[in-house]
Amino acid sequence: MTGRHLILVATAFIGAVMVPSTLAGQAKPGTGRAPADEFFIISSVDLGKNQLLLKRPTEVTEVMRVNESTRYLDENGRPLKLSDLRAGDTVYISSKPSTGGAVALQIHRGPMTLTELRRRYLQ
Repeated sequence: MTGRHLILVATAFIGAVMVPSTLAGQAKPGTGRAPADEFFIISSVDLGKNQLLLKRPTEVTEVMRVNESTRYLDENGRPLKLSDLRAGDTVYISSKPSTGGAVALQIHRGPMTLTELRRRYLQ
């Protein structure tokens, strides 16, 4: 990645941080529905407790539990295991609320591209 590309990506992430958090769960204009998954950066993976410590682009952290029903996919849609995930990985997670915190339904590892950033936050 060139210095110019790095600056563009950093600027895009800073822009995402500036987006009010109230937009996170709102419907996208013209679609009538909220986003199905959220973007996170993995801070740590706890295999013993079946949970992830996640960081949002706003620097807010969240613990997400996983269970035997959680699906894991790589960038190309191929299956993964919880043990394949590492700190620093960027992931999209669809989850459901549960007693004791949210439980991940699907975790899809993949980068936050400028196209995806615009689609999610700048439309």
